[in-house]
Amino acid sequence: MILTEHPRPSHTFVHISDTHLPGERSPLYGSGTDADSNLSLMLDRLVASGLKPDALLMTGDLTDRGDVSAYRRLRALVEPAAVALECEIVWAAGNHDDRAAMRAELLDGSGDDPITSVRWFGDMRVIVLDSTVPGAHWGELDEAQLSWLASELSVAAPAGTLLLIHHPPLPTVLDLAVTVELRDQPRLAAVLAGSDVGGILSGHVHHPSFGTFAGIPVAVASSSAYGQDLAQPIGATRGQDAAQGYNLVHVYADTIVHSAVSLQRGTDVGEPVAADEAGRRIAGRGIGWRDGARSDASLAGDDI
Repeated sequence: MILTEHPRPSHTFVHISDTHLPGERSPLYGSGTDADSNLSLMLDRLVASGLKPDALLMTGDLTDRGDVSAYRRLRALVEPAAVALECEIVWAAGNHDDRAAMRAELLDGSGDDPITSVRWFGDMRVIVLDSTVPGAHWGELDEAQLSWLASELSVAAPAGTLLLIHHPPLPTVLDLAVTVELRDQPRLAAVLAGSDVGGILSGHVHHPSFGTFAGIPVAVASSSAYGQDLAQPIGATRGQDAAQGYNLVHVYADTIVHSAVSLQRGTDVGEPVAADEAGRRIAGRGIGWRDGARSDASLAGDDI
């Protein structure tokens, strides 16, 4: 028997960002964009897929203006989906969020301090940072939060660490976004140097983006609410009711794979192959899965 080059992933996460639910359910910014409907459709498709992720990783701008009503609607949408997916939810704050309202409505707590946390999924650690600056849309991490992060990272996790931060520590390909980028990035890089962080997950810019920071892969998810049109003239910016999506995050012993998934679905190209048929074809080719944990029900087909 021929074995696959890699085993099944040890962990699987769903990375969703920038849900931007408004205070009252209504189109965003005078457009036809319905943030509630887009998120609901995204979650319905995830549930229907049969995926069993470890967690939904929600990387900020959960609401559009920090309204209590928006957090309540968000929770009413996401929590039942997490129950159906049999997974946890990890919340991170973004520049459109309100710390006090977010903490009260999503975390059953109180206070307006930075929202940080450490969550464990087996032997893998997820650390949440809060890059928001109340009253501003650019991001920053103060000395207290950087010191806390350094303390947490001083002890390595057996399977490594994922870091969640709303503002991505990457160059922006949209000129206007330099006004709202993460500031003083070298201070964060100094804390991360030599750590066990294997991936940084962010949002904020409303389009998939990938790079490295301090030698660590960075993956930015699009928005479930609306996307950015990157096919604009150089220097221009245009939001669009399109290009919404999320990222699948598959963790292996020696790498982490981030896959952008579009909310839009087109017509079939080629032959659709069901999971059970894909399994039969793989077995028929004399291929077996290399030993390793299996965290979802997906199977690769012949033509991808």
